[in-house]
Amino acid sequence: MGDRANVIVVRENGTHELYRTGWAVGIDLDLLEGPTPVLAMLPGLRQDGWWLNDTMAQGGILLDLGRKVLLFFAWEGPSTELRHRAAVFELIRAAWPGWEVRWLYGGSAELREYVGLDPGYVRCRDAAPSVAPLLAPDDEDLAGPDPGGVVITVSTGRCHVASDAFDHPVSEGAALLDRLADAPGHGGCHLHVNSGIHIDPERRHLGWWSLYSSPQAYRVPELWPGWTVEFWQDDWERHVRASDRFSPAAFDAGEEARAAVLVEAGERRTIRARKRAQVTRLRTAPARSQAG
Repeated sequence: MGDRANVIVVRENGTHELYRTGWAVGIDLDLLEGPTPVLAMLPGLRQDGWWLNDTMAQGGILLDLGRKVLLFFAWEGPSTELRHRAAVFELIRAAWPGWEVRWLYGGSAELREYVGLDPGYVRCRDAAPSVAPLLAPDDEDLAGPDPGGVVITVSTGRCHVASDAFDHPVSEGAALLDRLADAPGHGGCHLHVNSGIHIDPERRHLGWWSLYSSPQAYRVPELWPGWTVEFWQDDWERHVRASDRFSPAAFDAGEEARAAVLVEAGERRTIRARKRAQVTRLRTAPARSQAG
């Protein structure tokens, strides 16, 4: 699989080991099994000292065995979905008793920072933002129960929705306002989006949130000079309070969400087991005799 993630293990003596996996999408589901199964996965991962940068790392995990700290982030997976995020964290914390569990909003740079390495090594500061298209209300990308997307509300009563398959629109800086001038309008947004922005141009105030990691997360104030910028992390309810144009449809964040996450985790285990069995068969199959 092509989706990539770094896995870092900090041993009790403070040394760390760097691994890489091609199973980043859904890596949050692996954590539901607890520390022992996660550590058992390590021999099957590539250990080559390659730190994935901001544009290549679609997820990451760090286990500090001495301090019992678990750090992780992802671009995709149930932890980045509005309906399932709270359930994922509840299930992970139950599987990691005694551990401090933290989400990294800034991605790979925070992993390196934790182990005392230069975070700038993985930051792509000179890369231009990948501009997210602004979607019409009937766009097929907004169909389904968990369409994702970025809701953008403006204090004047406007509401827009951008694709979440690109950089978070907040990374565009004030130039985003020019793009919104001709963007398709939404009377309101009731979708289960996974990020959002509320802009008050008159007060030059911006609040934003995200359920997925964003390499620019802690640089956003630099991108909006002269503005007051608040990062609400994953607190989407602050956006609801800030604008009457955003009110996601009601959902069950309890038993129903936990059950859905556990089903998805079981499906992932089955796929991984099947993949391991295929690899084992290939390795142990007798070589075909060569025709003379």
